Amino acid sequence: MLAIISQIAIGATDLVAAFLFLFGLKRMSSPATAASGIRVAGIGMVAAVLVSFLYVFTIDAAARPHLIVNLVLAVVALAIGGGFAWIVGRKVAMTAMPQMVAIYNGMGGGAAGGIAAVELFGNRATGTTHLVVTLLGALIGAVSMSGSVIAWAKLQGVLGAPLRFGGQRALNGVVFVAALAVGGWMVFTALSGVPPVLPVATWILIFFGLALLFGVLMTLPIGGADMPVVISIYNAFTGLAVGFEGYVLGNPALMIAGMVVGAAGLLLTLLMAKAMNRSVANVLFSNFGEAPAKAKPGAVTGTERETQASDAGIQMRYASSVIIVPGYGLAAAQGQQKLYEFVKLLLAAKVQVRFAIHPVAGRMPGQMDVLLAEAGVPYDLIFQLDDINADFATTDVVLVIGANDVVNPAARTDKSSPIFGMPILNADMAKQVYVIKRGQGKGYSGIVNALFYKPNCDMVYGDAQAVLIKMIEAVRGLGAAAA
Repeated sequence: MLAIISQIAIGATDLVAAFLFLFGLKRMSSPATAASGIRVAGIGMVAAVLVSFLYVFTIDAAARPHLIVNLVLAVVALAIGGGFAWIVGRKVAMTAMPQMVAIYNGMGGGAAGGIAAVELFGNRATGTTHLVVTLLGALIGAVSMSGSVIAWAKLQGVLGAPLRFGGQRALNGVVFVAALAVGGWMVFTALSGVPPVLPVATWILIFFGLALLFGVLMTLPIGGADMPVVISIYNAFTGLAVGFEGYVLGNPALMIAGMVVGAAGLLLTLLMAKAMNRSVANVLFSNFGEAPAKAKPGAVTGTERETQASDAGIQMRYASSVIIVPGYGLAAAQGQQKLYEFVKLLLAAKVQVRFAIHPVAGRMPGQMDVLLAEAGVPYDLIFQLDDINADFATTDVVLVIGANDVVNPAARTDKSSPIFGMPILNADMAKQVYVIKRGQGKGYSGIVNALFYKPNCDMVYGDAQAVLIKMIEAVRGLGAAAA
């Protein structure tokens, strides 16, 4: 009777958890409800984890003593992992959020791969479908794990420039095909009775080794400008791996959560690739930042003109309309609070102020939206590229803070540029542009920005937060002088 009650409780909780995942994801689609959506999905996850302990009552009584050890280990693992994540999550800086998301996503892929490893080493994967799905989850999870670790290392600065060498794509292809071949051989020998030549455990280790190696090789040559898309891709991979292993375990909550995450990650990846006017294959298998071999890079004419922060602040105070384009430099300087303080001064002076967000601004999907939300910027002031791009031509002043490729007019005019054809924010079409930048030089992607040399563009060099403080002081000084 206890076993039946436990089965019913598990099934009902899994159903409720799946609903909470979907409902939470729906609420995450809007900045106004995203926080509550995360909490709702979190409740679903906690419920799914806790109810899994009821499986102890559905197992044969003779096997329960051995299960006690596993239950203790599970509780210890949850305490250590949950405690560590809680502490790190509360302390992590906004600039470190992309790498935190990357490494935690990699842990999800690793967990899926771990489930697959237990099934394979324990010889529990029986039947063609069961074995194939287990191997698919293992392959995708391992690739996501090792690839996410490399993405973390790039974002953290542990690894430098993209690693590229001759024959790299061919090597990647050979490793991937080899992983598929080993997996196919494992299925064939398991179902046909043909001797596997090497011990089964050896084949499993070779399979995982090739999958992990492919994730590393696939990510090493990818440039920093593509990191938002890469993070999104590995997020989709992890979701798919979790969904496959949910099928292996017969766990509906894992299947639904994994497939929802996988589908959402895939759609986000496609949308971001479209925002860069590139295919996903181009992101993964091309050397971003290198001009075409036959193309002659267009010459950038003019000089960068420097102005003072106070002059730029006063100019915006007397403008009728201002559009602000935030980039990673704003996050690096942790200047979002000072930016909103400056915006409130402009709004009080009856200046129309709006924020323009490019889909791939920052180093992970949605980073700029989160940054502004953290500062308390009202959602009705934040606009996406398609909704605001036509307004730049009639705007008095555009303030660009730490952004580079997303406002580079070379994307429209220079066919030799690696970003040619990428939709950009039309900041250069405004009457006046001010760019806050830490110093002269190229952006994260290594591409010279033609905007900085336009006659309507002035550079304000310095840390974004320090510059914004000077702008605030200049605008407040106007009020004090008037009084």
